[in-house]
Amino acid sequence: MQMLITGANGHLGYNLVKKFLKTEHKIRGSIRSLKDKSKLERLKALGNVEVVEAALDNPHQLRAAMEGIDVLFHTAAIYAYVAPGRELEIINASVKGIENTLQAASDAKVNKIVLTSSIVTLPLTDPGAPPSDETSWAEDLRVPYIRAKTEGEKLGWEIAKRLNMNLVTVLPGAISGPGFVRNTPTIDIIESMKLVTMRLGVPNMNLPLIDVRDVASAHLLAAEKDCEGRFVVCNDIFPTFRSILEILHKIDPKIPLPFMVMPKFIMGAMGLFDKFNKFTKGSPLIVNPELMMTLKGKIWNVSNKRIKDVLGWRQEISLEQSLKDTIDAINSIK
Repeated sequence: MQMLITGANGHLGYNLVKKFLKTEHKIRGSIRSLKDKSKLERLKALGNVEVVEAALDNPHQLRAAMEGIDVLFHTAAIYAYVAPGRELEIINASVKGIENTLQAASDAKVNKIVLTSSIVTLPLTDPGAPPSDETSWAEDLRVPYIRAKTEGEKLGWEIAKRLNMNLVTVLPGAISGPGFVRNTPTIDIIESMKLVTMRLGVPNMNLPLIDVRDVASAHLLAAEKDCEGRFVVCNDIFPTFRSILEILHKIDPKIPLPFMVMPKFIMGAMGLFDKFNKFTKGSPLIVNPELMMTLKGKIWNVSNKRIKDVLGWRQEISLEQSLKDTIDAINSIK
């Protein structure tokens, strides 16, 4: 099959190209601009991949990129939680980007579309409540990124139904692992821990971490198998921030364990601690008021039963290995 991967230089897109080049499929990757030689050379170094230019706001480029394509993997989006002034850009990249991309795929008669959505399109739950699954949708959309992914995927399903397209969506958790050249919000959290920003106290929260290579495997299964609908791809267990730090401490003893788990009344001040750490340690910002309000009193709690039952997917990369590879990647680009 001839496959196109949009956002081919992103964390997931790059790993899709790398994995798919080991198969019999022909691979084409699109990036925003071919003038960015670093992105072009990085992808070309992986092997026999055709790289084309296709900005999400350029329908003509998108249509040209789709020519002769059997399966489209649409991964391109802006992944950002703390991005003041970019709210509309984040939403447009997802919503308008999906509209333009699916229309181009329809015009080119692409046989199947695998759309990368996100676990954030599912509702958080109260502790002890049953897990969310693919039948539910997030309702708290105050965070622009959550709104972008939720409204974008919903629009994708509306367009697919209207144009009679074969659409499958994959909903990854927070992606860790190698293959990035700039931080995502997930990598920001891990780097922040590496920079010893949580020595005094760690948030009483969990994180739906999953390795990028396991997410890539899920995308390939979604393309090759006769399937439909939404598929959450996540690990069986979502680690707490405390347990993540314990693993990082084993990987690098210079990363200390926290003195305590923050009590609830301190959690509201996380934004202040975050800004202080950025000023004193140069660590990335990882929270804002909207995100903290969304997470307040809730946990990540999602079932991966459907992807196991229907696609036969299984986690292959341990959390320990994924975090080690993430730290190595952070060190290599700093």
